[in-house]
Amino acid sequence: MGDERGLTAGELVELLADPGSFRCWDEPVAHPGADDAYEASLAKAAARTGLDEAVTTGRALLDGVPVALVASEFGFLGGSIGVATAERITRAVERATEERLPVLALPVSGGTRMQEGSAAFLCMVRVTAAVQAHQAAGLPYLTYLRNPTMGGVFASWGTLGHVVLAESGARLGFLGPRVYEELRGVQLPPGVQRSETLAARGLVDAVLPPEELRERVLRVLSALGSRPVRQPQPAADRPAGTTADAWDSVRRTRRADRPGARELLDAATDEYVLLGAPGGESGALVRALAVFGRSPAVVVGQQRGGDRPFTAADLRAVRRTARTAQQLGLPLVTVVDTAGAELSVQAELDGIAIEIAHCLSTLTSLRTPVLAVLLGQGSGGGALALLPADRVIAAEHSWLAPLPPEGASAIVHRDGDHAADLARAQGIGAYDLAAVGLVDEVVPEHPDAADEPAPFGARIGRAVALALGALADVPVEQRLAARAARNRRLGDRRASDG
Repeated sequence: MGDERGLTAGELVELLADPGSFRCWDEPVAHPGADDAYEASLAKAAARTGLDEAVTTGRALLDGVPVALVASEFGFLGGSIGVATAERITRAVERATEERLPVLALPVSGGTRMQEGSAAFLCMVRVTAAVQAHQAAGLPYLTYLRNPTMGGVFASWGTLGHVVLAESGARLGFLGPRVYEELRGVQLPPGVQRSETLAARGLVDAVLPPEELRERVLRVLSALGSRPVRQPQPAADRPAGTTADAWDSVRRTRRADRPGARELLDAATDEYVLLGAPGGESGALVRALAVFGRSPAVVVGQQRGGDRPFTAADLRAVRRTARTAQQLGLPLVTVVDTAGAELSVQAELDGIAIEIAHCLSTLTSLRTPVLAVLLGQGSGGGALALLPADRVIAAEHSWLAPLPPEGASAIVHRDGDHAADLARAQGIGAYDLAAVGLVDEVVPEHPDAADEPAPFGARIGRAVALALGALADVPVEQRLAARAARNRRLGDRRASDG
């Protein structure tokens, strides 16, 4: 049985793996230089747990899917990481990379093993380097943080997952409460290091009990394991005689019942797995792994109707998502639908303008394909930050402007009464954006996405799947050159003639 902190490593592996499928990779370990007291502690830990170290590794099948497992054992010296422990983890990750296996890391640890001091502490670099190489090979690295996961483990291989899951009620953090109080002279506020608190801030992707972990991991691996559809991209020319009144479009995108990014995932994808984001479900950002017509992708989008505006923290999460897509070798799909970035003193102090600049830089230089979906409102720098892409698909009534039309009217006319006229004059509608080279395909609304959310979402999904298939057929350097040429022409009305 597990101790009061939860399942043992063996119990968790048994819970996850298909019966009889786990094959242990562990090799005998040594602890040279250990003094008598440390040797006695190691022997006692081994006798109590049946393991020779604080981690066990191996290959298992999860519903027939081969996965490398790295499972910590808290009963062995608090799951602490010494030199031998780190070497076992490193070898397991390296073997998984060599065998092209996804890794599921299952840490539970008080951190670095104090008996080994700096030598053990520095081994976090060793483990991190192996994880980075695994990710650079385009292989999934998933983590499930158990109770507790602290110190160097939390600050390295525990939180480097493409998807970071956590046990319900787990204590997760850099410094334990007892050490914090000793060093700072005050108690750590309750709840700060709970998994649910971190999930609400977008630092953990999901919180779930061990019994639900197998199903969640299989969903993630399913989303990551699909293959892209390779079909020709249809022409995105503006249909003859098509027009949409810009001010009418602005008003339509402000309807409370217009589908947003989450509703789009429901209607447009074959399957998806939500990842954590700042603010949780009430926040302004959506992150997911998704499959569009058998084309896997990483999705990051702005969710309309959130309880707060688009923040600097959201923009940092966008960049993190972009890096994840590149590590996995998957395309990035951005969904743009925002009334604008946060306007406040705190936003200025948080450097929101700088974060917008960094998002622009990240997306323009990303080596993986980038596809943007302009879904609704596209106001200001908050929208612009997610728009650099190889291709852009736009809903018929979507729009993009430096400011909402009322704000533009206030600048030009010193009142908001001319908003409608300015919306029409500025060329902010989807077909106008196609004329200046930003939008490649306009997806019709019949007559409004809010009136037909499911069929509209399905049309967007088909357009995304076709675009991803077409982008997958283009060699990387050729695609990057085409992106650079596209960016160079943006804003030039002659672009639509090329």
